Amino acid sequence: MKKRQVGRTALEIDTLGLGGAPLGGNFADLDYDQAAELIRAAQDAGIGYFDTAPWYGFGRSERVMGDMLRGSDYVLSDKVGRLLRPGAVENPMDFGMIDPLPFNVVYDYGYDGIMRAYEDNLQRLGLDRIDILLAHDIGVFQHGGENARHFRDLAEGGYRAMDELRAAGQVRAIGLGVNENQVCADALGIGDWDVFLLAGRYTLLEQTPLDGLFPACRAAGTSIICGGPFNSGILVGRAMWNYAKAPEDIVARARALGAVADEFAIPLAAAALQFPLGCDLVTSVIPGPRSKAELTQILDWFEMPIPADFWSALKERSLLAEAVPVPSG
Repeated sequence: MKKRQVGRTALEIDTLGLGGAPLGGNFADLDYDQAAELIRAAQDAGIGYFDTAPWYGFGRSERVMGDMLRGSDYVLSDKVGRLLRPGAVENPMDFGMIDPLPFNVVYDYGYDGIMRAYEDNLQRLGLDRIDILLAHDIGVFQHGGENARHFRDLAEGGYRAMDELRAAGQVRAIGLGVNENQVCADALGIGDWDVFLLAGRYTLLEQTPLDGLFPACRAAGTSIICGGPFNSGILVGRAMWNYAKAPEDIVARARALGAVADEFAIPLAAAALQFPLGCDLVTSVIPGPRSKAELTQILDWFEMPIPADFWSALKERSLLAEAVPVPSG
């Protein structure tokens, strides 16, 4: 598996990683054995970069991922900003979760909250290290009007905790794991970040970070991990976009992209998976397969040749701007 450098650190990660949300039952119905089988299949395929979070099944994803990674050679990103407290939520599907562990979430982006979350994560994982530590779901998309308070906590204390962990060598890189551009741009003003895991914002369907965020990241030495390359499923034929039913304009744009892919006899999903890596700022793409079979399909898509004329056709039909970088082969 090819690797790219994370920011200005010495850490390199695979250009294709494994997203861990489905392993916790987030919008996916799979049990421990199925999740373990999926992780093992990724390892057997040469994938060594994995991402998880306390949010995914309220600890379920971390538990199975730690069990499967223990004793192996891995690079792991995990997230802070949410603490798990005992007590099951009444309606798990309100959070998009199937059979989560009996916990609920308390948000805490302050110094003590970040330190506590980091230690809790290690214990749930049963591992002695996390390589990349990400402040999870800070931003208006998640918190609405409460975000000003949470961001202040991160700026005045949480960042310092993450920076101290990095300086002490307990983690090798720090960043955010979010769904929106603006909070990443804001975060560049409060600290020195190695990487942003940005989900759904730099895809074949949407390239909004190119105008402002990516140039700022390049100047700061901050790289990008692309989560959600299929935009919650719309680019693999599902009706979901941004974790909800896709609006008609998004459906129409996805259909237009699919029509061009059909002309070139390639799966749209293959182009969607490979597209983000056309930008050299992007370190890795991490889809979240829901089964071993889906992982096998993703591996095929990742290696599938995409003709240069396909990308040219998208630009000719104004489905990509002329300046958008595309894979070279």
